[in-house]
Amino acid sequence: MKSLLAIVLLLSLSNAMAATTSKVHFTKPHDHEVVPPTFPVEFAVDGMTVAKAGEMKEGTGHHHLIIDGKPVAKGIVVPKDETHKHFGDAATSTSLTLKPGKHTLTLQFADGAHKSLGEEYSATINVEVK
Repeated sequence: MKSLLAIVLLLSLSNAMAATTSKVHFTKPHDHEVVPPTFPVEFAVDGMTVAKAGEMKEGTGHHHLIIDGKPVAKGIVVPKDETHKHFGDAATSTSLTLKPGKHTLTLQFADGAHKSLGEEYSATINVEVK
């Protein structure tokens, strides 16, 4: 009986942890990596299909890269400026040039109209440019 309860508890904890993990992630660079001033950035999404901006099909969207900023609240259009890079062409990689120092990179997935899918579809890493 105790082992059955332990298995149920373990499965419950595993499901709870999986529910709180982001569905987007960086494949390059890694969190806390030291990078040169110009470096490759690669990103992915789980459970969605990457599509070009303007396509308003359920289960699709595209990436945005936020430099030294925070995730965009669900339903809010991701701004387009120097710190909010849009990948409406369905790209999953880019080359980024930053000034030396510590930076945060936040990946934000959004629908075809650039409306954020919220923190569940965001991930933030730290890099140091040397």
